[in-house]
Amino acid sequence: MYLCIMLQEFRTFIRRNQLFEGDETILLAISGGVDSVVMCELMRQAKYSFAIAHCNFKLRGQESDDDEVFVRNLAVVMDVPFHIRHFETAEYAKSNHLSLQMAARELRYEWFEELMDEFGYRFVANAHQLDDQAETFFINLLRGTGLSGLHGILPKQGRIIRPLLFASRKEILEFAYVSGLQWREDSSNSSRKYLRNRLRHELMPVLVDIDPFFSKNLNNTIRILRETEAIYRQKIEEAKTDLIETNGKDTRILISWLEEFFPVETWLYELLRPYNFSITVVQEIITSLNAISGKVFFSPTHRLIRDREYLIIESFDQIGSLSAEPVMAFDPLLQTQPALPIPVTFRVERYHDFIIPEGTQYACFDYDKLTFPLHFRHWKKGDYFIPFGSKGKKKISDFFVDQKLSIDEKERLYLLLSGEDIIWVTGMRSDNRYRLTKSTNRVLVAELILPPDEPGCLFK
Repeated sequence: MYLCIMLQEFRTFIRRNQLFEGDETILLAISGGVDSVVMCELMRQAKYSFAIAHCNFKLRGQESDDDEVFVRNLAVVMDVPFHIRHFETAEYAKSNHLSLQMAARELRYEWFEELMDEFGYRFVANAHQLDDQAETFFINLLRGTGLSGLHGILPKQGRIIRPLLFASRKEILEFAYVSGLQWREDSSNSSRKYLRNRLRHELMPVLVDIDPFFSKNLNNTIRILRETEAIYRQKIEEAKTDLIETNGKDTRILISWLEEFFPVETWLYELLRPYNFSITVVQEIITSLNAISGKVFFSPTHRLIRDREYLIIESFDQIGSLSAEPVMAFDPLLQTQPALPIPVTFRVERYHDFIIPEGTQYACFDYDKLTFPLHFRHWKKGDYFIPFGSKGKKKISDFFVDQKLSIDEKERLYLLLSGEDIIWVTGMRSDNRYRLTKSTNRVLVAELILPPDEPGCLFK
């Protein structure tokens, strides 16, 4: 009777969670432990088509090899296809700076993907069960992963399915004993050095002693959390339309609009989560909202600038392309020109009949004072020029402050140089040393080609 109930719950769980269609062949990840052996037996009794895959990670010497022999024999008894792969796990972990557990995870899932693509399996099944679910919940709770970490192990995640996620470890053992199944015990499961094992051997027995149905009750709570998270995520996605601006060069969050959302910290954390900002950094960003602009924050993959009006997010790839020192040398009189970093044209005019054009997109220089070829580059610390109309030097950094440029705008702006002299902060101000005078004979006119909808200076 017990066997029939377990089999029926197995089929019901697969159908309710739409894990796979009944006529599909499923790849089973079989370690040889009791959970995976029971999954294999239930697949056989339910008359589903399946194949077996086993990973020999070579981490436990003869024990690993004996596991492989056991699973190979299991496939023979079941009369199903068998796939085996040997891994140099310790070597892979060392060369990739990973823990053994993470290395084994990467290796096996990469292999499973290869198998599925080669043999046409749509899904690979893992034998996670309710106690694994509970252990994962507490691991995430201890690590402080937030709501996303509390939804537990999903029954179906991409090409991975978990058809045993309805049964507790106790129920699985009872099924194995009643069915007369044999399995392998992994000696590493008794080690207390792994957090999961400590929870399994120290915390879980206490909770089960308090409530024998603890795993099932917790699973119901996890299901409610998962459904709550779905509603939560939907609301976040709807708000992103209003809060986030993406222009192809960076991502921006309007600070005044963000402050209308409560609680600000939670909203900002969710908005920045795709960019890998931790909750600690988010808290620092929140504090900066009431301080002066210009502070910079980092995640492992992105930089965030607290600008006057926006939080500006850029990936390190974007920053790298800007921070590299682009130097573009060219002679404006040559017929063939290299591709310039900004849309600018040059022409030479005679001064005696020249009318100075109006607008910051134009800059006029005494041609005969210039040293060719000219250069474009980004600004760097220590740069200075003599702004048109003045006689004294001014640091470019101070000029930027006067113009109220953001860090992002400063990094994108180009300077035009003659020799070592900065002669034009493009689209903003030219240098007084190269101005037109009564002695000027020829004029070099530089013009930024501005888009029709961007009447101001172009420096981004």
